[in-house]
Amino acid sequence: MPNTTVLITIDGLDPEYLDVCDAPNLREMAKRGFHVTGNCMMPSVTNVNNVSVVTGKYPTEHGISSNYRLVRETGEDIYMESGEYILSETFFQRATKMGAKSILSTSKDKLRTLLSKGASTAISSERAPQWAVDAVGEPPAIYSLDVNGWTIRAAAEAMKRSPADIVYISTTDFAMHTYAPEEPESQQHITILDDAIGDLVEAHPDVTLFLTADHGMSPKSRMTVLDDVFSRYGIAAQAVPIIKDRYVVHHNNLGGCMFIYMDAGHSERTDEAAEVLRETTGIERVYTRSEAVEELRLNYDRIGDLVVTGDSETVFGPKELSDSWNDTGAGSGLRSHASAHEQDVPIIGYNGDFDGFEFNENRDLGRYVFERVLG
Repeated sequence: MPNTTVLITIDGLDPEYLDVCDAPNLREMAKRGFHVTGNCMMPSVTNVNNVSVVTGKYPTEHGISSNYRLVRETGEDIYMESGEYILSETFFQRATKMGAKSILSTSKDKLRTLLSKGASTAISSERAPQWAVDAVGEPPAIYSLDVNGWTIRAAAEAMKRSPADIVYISTTDFAMHTYAPEEPESQQHITILDDAIGDLVEAHPDVTLFLTADHGMSPKSRMTVLDDVFSRYGIAAQAVPIIKDRYVVHHNNLGGCMFIYMDAGHSERTDEAAEVLRETTGIERVYTRSEAVEELRLNYDRIGDLVVTGDSETVFGPKELSDSWNDTGAGSGLRSHASAHEQDVPIIGYNGDFDGFEFNENRDLGRYVFERVLG
């Protein structure tokens, strides 16, 4: 088996951050290896893409099509934060079968609970083990610029304590939601990341290292309330915010993609609802359930009757937020994701055998692990 393979998913790292901010360690690694701009999965949200990386699969197969979903059969709303919802094997599980060791280090605890099945060591900044606190210090607040540096350094410390074949690190995107690339706080955050990654490689010089993002990030200036649209036309349907998670300070659950579920007994109006939505300001695409499976590679059993995506300026949200948005201009500073306009992500590879392997999507990092590290 090759030397340790480290994969880092920087949450919300739109390529523009690396264009604007100075990151000398990452630039040197890219120079010695490769750096391309690829695509993330749709919807461009955290859970969908992290699972795509650790399985190397599309949502069609691994089953995670959103951060949050309505269970059609029961009417229950659930957060997709448990490994039981993943339908494909992860590289942690494959490694365990092969007798290999693996480490998972996350900023958000929801990713620890989602991804950790099979991992030899699994930690998060929100539930830090004492050994990590002793070695790296108390974890910074989840809504801070410093927390992601802690997560990377905790992974490096875990590698010292127990050598691993595969290490997966996933951060949080509070900084990207809050600060545009040209703002000084963004340079501060990128420096924190770059220094921590540089120190990891210095401490473990033989690693093969990959870096990508789960999604990009865009400024948003318009909110469209789909429930208002349905009410206006007397359509009985529910709009489910697939970006929704427990980290509401990031984005207030406002994103550029929604699943639409027709109420029981009203499925005959699905085509009418689709036509109404296509004429609604801010909506870029309306997919039928079958189209979403074919074009977006989503899992048929875990999406709505329609899938709606916004244009580059639009997020979808509830009525109670739209009033303050319109009255105060509160939305003018929002940065968010989930639409097709946040699909561009960087892909960097360093110190590995990359010949003949194509990296076009972030999931290709997982595919590489399955085929070349664990194959």
